[in-house]
Amino acid sequence: MNDFLIDKRRMRRAFNRAAAGYDAAAVLQREVCARMLERLDYIKLQPARILDAGSGTGWGTRQLAEKYPAAQIASLDIAIGMLQTARSHSGWWQKLFGGARQMQVCGDIEALPLAANSVEMAWSNLVMQWCNDLPKAFGELHRALKTDGLLMFSTFGPDTLKELRRAFGGVDRHNHLNRFADMHDIGDMLSHSGFAEPVMDMECITLTYEDVRGVLYDLKRIGAHNATAGRGQGLMGKNAWSRLVGNYEQSRLNGKLPATYEVIYGHAWKPQPRTANDGAAIIRTTFKLNGTQPPRTPPLRQAQDRLVRGAGSLLPFSSPDKGRPGGVV
Repeated sequence: MNDFLIDKRRMRRAFNRAAAGYDAAAVLQREVCARMLERLDYIKLQPARILDAGSGTGWGTRQLAEKYPAAQIASLDIAIGMLQTARSHSGWWQKLFGGARQMQVCGDIEALPLAANSVEMAWSNLVMQWCNDLPKAFGELHRALKTDGLLMFSTFGPDTLKELRRAFGGVDRHNHLNRFADMHDIGDMLSHSGFAEPVMDMECITLTYEDVRGVLYDLKRIGAHNATAGRGQGLMGKNAWSRLVGNYEQSRLNGKLPATYEVIYGHAWKPQPRTANDGAAIIRTTFKLNGTQPPRTPPLRQAQDRLVRGAGSLLPFSSPDKGRPGGVV
């Protein structure tokens, strides 16, 4: 059994319970979202339809709506409680007049309930780390995007919560944290999923706390519970808790306990297809037919036609076959 496999039902319940108080605790999520929005300033794209995959309580969706006021935005989240909270943030005038431009969809990013080629931009802020099959999620986003569409996302890398991971080491044999993909592996996944020109970069953001309880409490408030298959099935014992606290204290710096987050940013484009639906290769050319005249016959074909009509010799140079039976004369 894969100890890092995420129980999606348990994860959904955790986010549903956290929805009401999520915004008060999601400081890091908003900061990363704001930094992603700044990157859009350098990208020339005016999407008509946007997918916000893993929209949560809708803070990012609202920022996208301000940036692209004419766009229709589909907010997708696996937790219905998050979508309900997002809707409660909308004023009555938005619900009445903005309903045609914004829609909410409860679904999983690994099985998008969207038609193929339906959006010009797919946006996902700190959601990919909850996928069991990341290549499948990228494949679904590629399917939903139109040709020349943009995927922009953020996720967590392997050094995320490294202090907490070290502190749990040796406490027990259970798994306590998600497994996070490496930036270079993610770039390879994008290419293998059909995306072009992937751009990846990362930065580390460190939050500080007075004690271990503060770290765990913030994770609980945003719904980031341990939903992996290798988790323990009961409460942590007193001795295990003491070892956890003692281990984490070794990371104390300047009187504070750090919690490091390795934030990975990525964007890529859906290129023109290379094959048709029947598998035939598509060869693109700048050649265009003249709408008023028939296409010109290539010069070599014209010369061959003259030969057939007896117009004279075609090749002004000698041939290795000259003089041989059946050769060029």
